[in-house]
Amino acid sequence: MRLRTVSWRVLQALLLAVLVLALVLAINTWRQPSRQLAVPARAPVAVDVREVAGKLSEAVQLRTVSIDGQPDAAAPELLKLHAWLQQRFPQAHAVMKREVVGGYSLLYTWPGRDAQAAPLMLMAHQDVVPIAPNTEADWQQPPFSGAVQGGFVWGRGAWDDKGNLVSILQAVEMLASEGFQPRRTVYLAFGHDEEVGGEQGAAQIAALLKSRGVKLDFVVDEGLLITEGVLKGLDAPLALVGVAEKGYVNLALSSHGTPGHGSMPPRETAIGSLAAALTRLEAQPMPAGIRGVAADMFGRIAPEMSLPMRVVLSNLWLFGPLVRHQLEQGPSTNAMLRSTRALTMVAGGNKANVLPGEATANVNVRLLPGDSVAGAVEQARQAIGNPSVQVAPAPGPRAEPSPISPADSASYRLIERTVRELFPGTVVAPGLMIGATDSRHLLAVADHVYRFSPVRARAEDLPRFHGTNERIAISNLGELVAFYHRLLQADAEAAGAAPVK
Repeated sequence: MRLRTVSWRVLQALLLAVLVLALVLAINTWRQPSRQLAVPARAPVAVDVREVAGKLSEAVQLRTVSIDGQPDAAAPELLKLHAWLQQRFPQAHAVMKREVVGGYSLLYTWPGRDAQAAPLMLMAHQDVVPIAPNTEADWQQPPFSGAVQGGFVWGRGAWDDKGNLVSILQAVEMLASEGFQPRRTVYLAFGHDEEVGGEQGAAQIAALLKSRGVKLDFVVDEGLLITEGVLKGLDAPLALVGVAEKGYVNLALSSHGTPGHGSMPPRETAIGSLAAALTRLEAQPMPAGIRGVAADMFGRIAPEMSLPMRVVLSNLWLFGPLVRHQLEQGPSTNAMLRSTRALTMVAGGNKANVLPGEATANVNVRLLPGDSVAGAVEQARQAIGNPSVQVAPAPGPRAEPSPISPADSASYRLIERTVRELFPGTVVAPGLMIGATDSRHLLAVADHVYRFSPVRARAEDLPRFHGTNERIAISNLGELVAFYHRLLQADAEAAGAAPVK
């Protein structure tokens, strides 16, 4: 009898604990209302999408391919592109001053009515990545055909990044023909070497502006997108605005051994030591956590999620480890949570029966805000735990993680408002750009740098980025033009400029 009484009391205590926990979870979920900006939908400006698709098709046919170690490889095609831009966007070129920087990059200046107001900048880049060798036959349309088929413009650069370049200039072309003049000066920066680091393009543009004493109010470059169906539990489209981007460094690993005949191998070899080091690096990833940009992102998305994901994301104090484990399973979501290491190149040996004296490897590291290049080197050494394997930053470009631009600034709210007006029901949240963009070079002249373009993408579209069958929907192209048109218009209205005639 006494045992039953004790068991019943234990059960009562457990039930009470469960009820209290459920109440706490419910209260925490209820106390996090939507943080989405409430604005009425706005009819987008009328865009001749066939005209824009035709222009993008022509731009894609110019093979402005950047190649590592060959800085002038695309020079003839870039010069053709420059002439083509002047021909196809005459109104834009009539109202803006054009400068060529770093050989082939373009800087446009659209003077504003108020010379004292801090300028803004829109960015895109002219160059594209090469086609992967022996994959041309895998394309549904030839990769530089610019084919307009099935509701899409196909080809290398259609998405990254000539779609943005053409859309920005089309928006300016339309605004100029409407008699619009911005209140603040507007810069357009179109680098020519973004795909190989941007040192001759965007970096030189930033240096030029700095020498002139220019301080930008904000910058909008390519970056994150409007995704659909990518995040489980969120039915609405999700627009992530990149408020920061990862840093990067390549680590050079080397291991030495005694050269000799393959018939008499020692206990340790250069290749064996290096292989063990690489295995340890993969087995010991850098620390992960839902913090910084990721925490802010989930905080804004959580109220828009369907149950039970809304409860889970609203109570990360309890479910954080579970959410983190789930996110770590996907390459893109894992990259939001931690600095990452990717083993990209290995070399060692030049004859089948000879032990090499050296084996080398390259590890590409992408650094989360808060981490550093020096810290990445030290963490790699500790993970390897073998002083005979040398670890050092490889020659070439490297970058510390960018600062985090505020998600409560007037410029962020301008982007958010424009998205919410033109893409009704879309959830907007800050995000982390895991790749590198030209905009990192502008940090010397701008504190607020955002990485976003309203390209629509589903999970099955993501492999097209730098991959096979790159394309963009013709209807989406019209949305890009409308976005940039409205962004400039809304900024001028907020600043008190005269309305469009």
